Amino acid sequence: MKLTSKGRYAVMALVDLARFDNINPVSLRDISLRQGISLDYLEQIFSKLKKNEIVKSIRGTQGGYVLNKNPNEIKLTNIFHAVDEKVKTVQCKKESKKGCNGKATKCITHNLWDELEIHINTFFENKSLKDLLNNNKETRV
Repeated sequence: MKLTSKGRYAVMALVDLARFDNINPVSLRDISLRQGISLDYLEQIFSKLKKNEIVKSIRGTQGGYVLNKNPNEIKLTNIFHAVDEKVKTVQCKKESKKGCNGKATKCITHNLWDELEIHINTFFENKSLKDLLNNNKETRV
């Protein structure tokens, strides 16, 4: 099971945004500098987050992005879904009778990996951005 950089960076950027958006809208440039994420990559990620109404953009010289909801209402699964990230531990489809190994039956450990996937996804459903915010406030770049 692997979570791609897109999913990880989306979460990192949104936690950063949640720290500062109560002051003013946050520019992607600032997030890029603080988190070490390419500005071009952040623009792609935030385009998807905006389309899925997790963030909204504010235009103007003091513009940037703000969260569209309270950090407590934004679950990690919402973020992963917005950036087309899927957490899967098996390659086959659940409804398929065919296994991921290409054989007619599922592998002997299939149920183990399927159960793990359920636990991982439940974990992400129960974690919100607010859970990830810590008490250490960074100074704004």
